Amino acid sequence: MNPDHAAPPLNPLPPVVWALALPIVAVEAVLGLGQRGLAGGREAIGWRTGAITDWAFFDTVFEWMVANRHFPLWDLARLVTYPFVHGSFTHALFALVFLLALGKFVGEVFRPAAVLAVFFGSAALAALAYGLVLDTRQPLYGAFPAVYGLIGAFTYILWARLGAVNADRRRAFLLIGFLMAFQLVIGLIYFVFKGWTDWSWLADLSGFGAGFALSFLVRPGGLQAALRRLRQP
Repeated sequence: MNPDHAAPPLNPLPPVVWALALPIVAVEAVLGLGQRGLAGGREAIGWRTGAITDWAFFDTVFEWMVANRHFPLWDLARLVTYPFVHGSFTHALFALVFLLALGKFVGEVFRPAAVLAVFFGSAALAALAYGLVLDTRQPLYGAFPAVYGLIGAFTYILWARLGAVNADRRRAFLLIGFLMAFQLVIGLIYFVFKGWTDWSWLADLSGFGAGFALSFLVRPGGLQAALRRLRQP
């Protein structure tokens, strides 16, 4: 064996994935240090609550905007800012692991702009679905709806590759099926032992659907193909 000693210890990630991951790391580092009293003094203990208040997506705020037909820019920005604040270090860590893994796979097939479109497009559409379907005071925050959008893009890539070799395309949906089944079990546990329901699964599922659908447009040559179809009589 002739190992390559010049090879990096970790598989290199596309720069666009780092551009999405590093803000999550930075925000969690600041909030985590403040929560533990290692930065910012006593006031820093409430930084996480303040960040969720300022950045998370709230159904009540969304309904107010729709009812009054008034859409402040900062509140509209919540559609894409909520993925960068998390409820805990563990919450951020799991989201980051999925982001790096799925982002690497998708980023090696899609262009950087397409990865950003899937991430932020899925986040925004998931939040809209969350606000339109539910009537809840539970805020939506964390990167999982956007990450589920990347899972949708991952599923699309597998779906396309399986179709190219005439294989069973349903195999591409195994990952999302497993994840949703896992979330169902966790949701039942929370409901039985804590008496409340976490509705974030609706945003996750919506994010997946958005990511899968957006992939038809943002895949290499996808927009041109869509325009050709629209121009056909």
